Amino acid sequence: MERVTIGEVEPADFGDGVDRRRLSDPLGATGLAVVHYRIPPDEGFPSGLHAHGDQAEIFVVLDGEATFETLAPERDDADEITLTEGEAVRFAPGEYQSGRNDADCDLVALALGAPRDSDDVRIPLDCPECGHDYLRPEADEDGPLLVCPDCGTANVPGGCPDCGTEMRVTLGESDAAASDSPSEDPETLVVCPDCGTEAESPFGT
Repeated sequence: MERVTIGEVEPADFGDGVDRRRLSDPLGATGLAVVHYRIPPDEGFPSGLHAHGDQAEIFVVLDGEATFETLAPERDDADEITLTEGEAVRFAPGEYQSGRNDADCDLVALALGAPRDSDDVRIPLDCPECGHDYLRPEADEDGPLLVCPDCGTANVPGGCPDCGTEMRVTLGESDAAASDSPSEDPETLVVCPDCGTEAESPFGT
């Protein structure tokens, strides 16, 4: 048995007031990722719209409420759901999601992932070189890359053209309605989490 006091675990610093504490190592959990989040109003989980091709994720809301935007693995169906205290949601491998706190009080949640380590993270952006329908985030000594798993092109994303912050992928405003029209795929946008600047692509023109 392993026991941990969550408040004694060192949090990750994202500079946006989001408190993330990884509990897997202190608990000795080898097959399960366990992360505790405290997210202030108008902030989100520290990643944009993404999926894990090899991991299921479960979010449990302990306090407040969480709003998730979701996108099917084939990128043909979008939705938005809001969870309140005592509710949980599971995202299957390959299902895109991102979460945020739209309420006026802190969101406290647990994120659980199995298996613990994911080697197949997917971002719903088309490869500019071959058109493959998702890219994988990687990092090298020069910074982040979005690599195509099909043609191998290492695409270099740019920062926000207005403030330089790393951009995040999100769904367009009308996507919940667009999902009612099967002939039109939901639209993804690249948005700056700091200043709100939007772009169709993180790679410039």
